[in-house]
Amino acid sequence: MESESLFESVPNFSEGRDVDAIAAIAGAARGAHVIDVHADPDHNRAVISLAGLGPNLIEALIASVTVAIERIDVRRHEGVHPRVGAADVIPIVPLGPTTIEMCREVGNALGERIWNELRVPVYFYGERQRLADIRAGRGHLDLGGPTLHPTAGAVCVGARPKLVAFNVLLPEMDMNAARALARALRESEGGMRGLQALAFELPGGRAQLSMNLFRLDETSPAAVLGQLHRRGVTVGAQELVGLCPAAVAIPVTAGRLLEARLAASAAQTGADRCSERGGEEHAALANRLEQEAESLANVGVDQEELLGAAERAAALVPVLRVAGVLDRELRAMLAAAAGGLREALTPETGSAFAARIAALDRRLSSPRGE
Repeated sequence: MESESLFESVPNFSEGRDVDAIAAIAGAARGAHVIDVHADPDHNRAVISLAGLGPNLIEALIASVTVAIERIDVRRHEGVHPRVGAADVIPIVPLGPTTIEMCREVGNALGERIWNELRVPVYFYGERQRLADIRAGRGHLDLGGPTLHPTAGAVCVGARPKLVAFNVLLPEMDMNAARALARALRESEGGMRGLQALAFELPGGRAQLSMNLFRLDETSPAAVLGQLHRRGVTVGAQELVGLCPAAVAIPVTAGRLLEARLAASAAQTGADRCSERGGEEHAALANRLEQEAESLANVGVDQEELLGAAERAAALVPVLRVAGVLDRELRAMLAAAAGGLREALTPETGSAFAARIAALDRRLSSPRGE
C-alpha cells in the first residue's frame, strides 16, 4: 500500500549548531524530497521536512539516521530541548489521501530497519505510549535494549496527523510566569484542545513558549495568538519550526507553506530531469521550472496568492507529463499541493473568484489532472 501513497516525515535531529553536520544529514535524504531544513542553535536541534512515496521515504530516513549516528554524540549534547537520541524523533505524516494506518505501517518498517541495520533501539510513540512519557523516562523500548546505543541513544518513531510547531518569545515574562502560562495552555491541563506547550529559558534570560498544535481543526496558530492576547500576554518574535499547512497559515508562515514547498520541489525535480535529458527545448523548460520552483517556495498567505499557487501546482501536472518527466511521486505531490492550497481558500474567496475556482476544481477532480 505505502508504495503508492505519499507521506511527509519531519525527523528531529539533536544538532542545531554544526552546519556541516546538518548539511550532511539533510543531504543523505536525497532519496526523498527535502522540502525544508530548520536549525535552532538554542535548542541545538535540526528539523528536516521530507516528502515521498513510502519506499523512497524509508530509504531517505535510513540514510539520514546513519549519518546522524556518525556525526552526533548525545553524551556531549547541550541544548534546552529534551532529547533521547541523535536521531531523536521521526514522525510519519499522511499527505493527500494517505491514512494514519498507512503511516503506522511505514513507521513500523522504518523502526525495524533502524534496529536491525543500525542497532539503535526504537521507541514507537503514539497509540502505544506518549512521547512525553518517553522523554520523562517512563517509556519502554519496543525494539532493542535494555541499554541504549552509547552515542546515539534511541530513536522515537511514530505516526501522527499534520501539526504546527510554533514558538513565541515572552519579553515581559520571567520563567516562573512562562512555565505557568505553558501549563495553563496545555490540553493535558485543561487548556486549549490539541495544544502541547513547554517554556524554555534561552540565552540572555529570554523566556520562550514552545508549542505543538496537533489538532489544527480545533486549535490553529491564529487561535493561540488570540488566546494570548485575551490573557494580556505580550508576544515577542514568533517562529515557525518546519512548515505550516496553508489552511492555518498566519503572516509569520509566509514562505514556509507545506503545500507550496511540495509544489516547488516537484517543479525543481522536473527542472533537474529536463536538464538531464538535454536539448534546447528541455533546457528552456528547465529554466522556466527552476524559476517556478523558487517562486512557489516563497508563496505568501494572501488568499489570492494561495489561489494562484493552487492553480500553478495543478498546471504543472500536464507540463511535466508532456516533457516526459512526470512520475507517480511527482503527480502525488502536486495533487496534495494543489488540494491543500485549495482547502485554504475561504468562502469569501470562493465568491470573489468563482470561475477560477470552478476551473481549478474541475482539474483537481480529473483523473489525469487536466
